[in-house]
Amino acid sequence: MAENRPPGKHKGLVIINTGEGKGKSTAAFGLLLRAWGRGMKVAAVQFIKGETSKFGEHMALEKMGVEVIPAGRGFTWTSHDLDVDAEKARRGWKTASEMILSGDYDVMMLDEITYPIRYGWIEVSEVIETLSRRPQMMHVVLTGRHAPAELIEFADLVTEMKMVKHPYREQGVTAQKGIEY
Repeated sequence: MAENRPPGKHKGLVIINTGEGKGKSTAAFGLLLRAWGRGMKVAAVQFIKGETSKFGEHMALEKMGVEVIPAGRGFTWTSHDLDVDAEKARRGWKTASEMILSGDYDVMMLDEITYPIRYGWIEVSEVIETLSRRPQMMHVVLTGRHAPAELIEFADLVTEMKMVKHPYREQGVTAQKGIEY
């Protein structure tokens, strides 16, 4: 039996995956995979991962010909020079905003962008301004903990990941190849 739904409209969505739980980036990569499978042009800018990162998602997306741009040096809590991290984030944002406004992509992922926003390296107002000028049908998914309220208000879809149980906390199980990286 067909559902009796009103005709819907289509528009490019701003999607945020935030929260303390795992799966924010994984869900966003799944969305990229789905869009790529539908013949859409997709790309990602990662604001924490460094240029030498070679996680499973990088290897898979490279084989698919999907552009993934690292814009960080790794986790900021291990950094010895936050000024360098901030500059890399700002350069990454410049690249991401140019890609968003170019009209060349259907879906863009801004992975872990909430961290440089939270640290004050990228202004949330600048992110919102760029997102508001993106092509009408372009989808952008942003990930990271502590998404700012202004960004949440602007977004069309926000999912908060909540940790209920974690193998490291419960059993001391560390990150595993193919699961976390």
